[in-house]
Amino acid sequence: MEPSYKFDEAYESPIIGVDEVGRGPLAGPVISAAIILNKEIIPEGINDSKKLSKKKRIIINEQLISHHSYAIGMATVEEIDKINILQASLLSMKRAILGLNIEPKSILVDGNKLPDLEYKMYPIVKGDSKSVSIAAASIIAKVYRDKLMEDLSIQYPGYYWEKNSGYGTKQHLLALNNLGVTPIHRKTFAPIYNMLN
Repeated sequence: MEPSYKFDEAYESPIIGVDEVGRGPLAGPVISAAIILNKEIIPEGINDSKKLSKKKRIIINEQLISHHSYAIGMATVEEIDKINILQASLLSMKRAILGLNIEPKSILVDGNKLPDLEYKMYPIVKGDSKSVSIAAASIIAKVYRDKLMEDLSIQYPGYYWEKNSGYGTKQHLLALNNLGVTPIHRKTFAPIYNMLN
């Protein structure tokens, strides 16, 4: 099933679509994006960011950030370790929504939990395969986070973050054993927590 604008039209506009990326990795922040689509120029091929090739994501992302209102929200590694990954994800979503400076009538949020805000919000499970607004937010968040992890991999070489985005791949786990834990690693996540305690 591909996300469609028909799904979104059931809600009162202006509609904000929200999604986060980076709950699972062992390193790096969690990133959310919030977007209000201009329905006159919705790019072709929008889908859940995980279902698109990197090349396709980058092309659609360029169109989205050029012609639509969006904002990025971030929760840092320190915040993830302090308040847990779920709460940090919701915090990053809240920051993205507030970053838009627009009074929305409906906020469509991917997943089954909502950030702490007074707006009319709707949790949509598997939202990035139903709502085109959520899918668009997932693309922006993914491209932004991947680029961030590529930049961090220059600062902390050897962990292959430019390839694994901080996820616990074989190469990444091997590097953790050989090179140790960086300030960008999440200290409360199992393999790292076990290494440090």
